[in-house]
Amino acid sequence: MTPVDQYSIDYINESNKILSRKGKTFFWAKFLLKQEHAEDATRLYRFCRYIDDIGDESDDKARAHAALSKVISEIIQGKSNDPVIADAIKLFTKKNIDIKIAIELINGVISDLKSVRLESEDQLLIYCYQVAGTVGLMMSKILDVRDERAYAHAIDLGIAMQLTNICRDVTEDAMMDRRYIPGNMCKNLEPDLLIHPDKDTKNLVSKNLADLLNRAGTYYQSGHDGLCFLPLRARMGMAIAAFLYRHIGVKLKNIHYEFWNGRVFVSKSLKLGLTIQILLSSFFDAGFYWYKGRHQAQLHQSLKNLPHAHESTL
Repeated sequence: MTPVDQYSIDYINESNKILSRKGKTFFWAKFLLKQEHAEDATRLYRFCRYIDDIGDESDDKARAHAALSKVISEIIQGKSNDPVIADAIKLFTKKNIDIKIAIELINGVISDLKSVRLESEDQLLIYCYQVAGTVGLMMSKILDVRDERAYAHAIDLGIAMQLTNICRDVTEDAMMDRRYIPGNMCKNLEPDLLIHPDKDTKNLVSKNLADLLNRAGTYYQSGHDGLCFLPLRARMGMAIAAFLYRHIGVKLKNIHYEFWNGRVFVSKSLKLGLTIQILLSSFFDAGFYWYKGRHQAQLHQSLKNLPHAHESTL
């Protein structure tokens, strides 16, 4: 075994440990992927998590901005001394991933370095595209999807998952001076009012979360409609990941959107039951095997000129 091979194995093993700690839903689902897809998906997750951590874990926002800007420059140049960025560059080349997609992801993380006060649903959807729709696009490439019709649906699955994240993490985000619920929905509430909300704030934001999760449902459905473009094992893995993530919204609904009581999560035992449920239901779902139609253009009306957004918006 050459040193390069050993380095690759060590890097994958370390990346798997990071995924198991910080991406439990995807760690659960990746076991259905074939080995190469699982390893490349884990490498992609490590890059995305690394970028996210630069933005979230630094106490010096100016330094974090400089670090992320440096990553963009290195990706454009195609070389880096940072092992995570260097590996990502190799992965992008191997899987023919357009670096514009990775740069949009980084731009989304950069936007989190300042106080976040989204004003409109258009801004929210653009942000969701940047930090999660891009991941859906890159994952499609990782899983060897060639049909370009799949990409808009991959974006939508990422958007759906990010909308779920935002609804789950209202209080945690507020503690970081971030409010992703659009101001035109929540009367421009300041984040500090979301940390210890009064009765009126609870009622308003709970209604906002119900509305956003309903919107997420439309994007989940579109994401599901595109699963048929994936290889069968990858299709099952992504169906499980999406279903488990969507269930976070179900749990929020079941507790009447009481975001102030802490983050909801899906237990291992529930994950097992939901996994069996989605696998069984998929066998009888024609849309799991054949494409039923075309992408709904209105889902991407906010995403003009972003890579692989619906062609009618370009």
